[in-house]
Amino acid sequence: MNNMDGRERQLAIAESVRRDGRVQVKALAEVFRCSEMTVRRDLEALEATGLLRRVHGGAVRLFLGAEDTPFELRALERTEAKRAVAAAVAGLLIDGETVVLDGGTTAVEIARAVRDRRLTVMPLALRPLTELLDLEQVQVLVPGGEVRPGEHSFTGSLAEAAFEHLRFDTCVLSSCGVDVRQGVTDNLLSEVAVKRAAAASAQRIILAVDSSKLGKVAFGHICPVTAIDVLVTDSSASPQAVQELRDADIDVRIA
Repeated sequence: MNNMDGRERQLAIAESVRRDGRVQVKALAEVFRCSEMTVRRDLEALEATGLLRRVHGGAVRLFLGAEDTPFELRALERTEAKRAVAAAVAGLLIDGETVVLDGGTTAVEIARAVRDRRLTVMPLALRPLTELLDLEQVQVLVPGGEVRPGEHSFTGSLAEAAFEHLRFDTCVLSSCGVDVRQGVTDNLLSEVAVKRAAAASAQRIILAVDSSKLGKVAFGHICPVTAIDVLVTDSSASPQAVQELRDADIDVRIA
């Protein structure tokens, strides 16, 4: 594993902590064939993002379960796939459109991909919102509501109410899972109602998900797959999963 770059090594360490609950500096140095000092620097960087807590000789987990996986860890995962999806989504948007942009790591990449576009955008979280601030050609709207710790997403009745009075051209959704039978789903229940209201306010729904989400089902139901106009995923998508979606009359685009 000595060919890993720093980002890949940190992701592997974070996954080890999540799986095992504790890691040791000496063991990690042996696994990754690097110095113990390099491992300590990786643990320091991961601790700064809230993914773990350093202890004598190693580090321990700070969270449990898929629903509580921190944004910072997800941001390390499948970055190239998310950027490819983001570029494809940006190509589907027309200058002058009004757009709802979901939260999450893929949404942040989409926000970066549309920074030079002439759009009106309402992001559902602070992270994609900050990517679009102070741009002359992008008008940014904010839905309001409570800000969910960690995710920095807008939740609650105030956020939902914003969509009662607005009608958007496009809603760009992301999700934890999409399945032909179970629909579009998400682990973060506090966000599901806002996503549902956002989708209902738009003439077109684009679902932007990396291929790891295909065939997966999470706890909270957002909408059926029949509500999706276009699904954008990456080239690692299972041909079987893609065909199932196309058989359900979903326009699937491979980035």
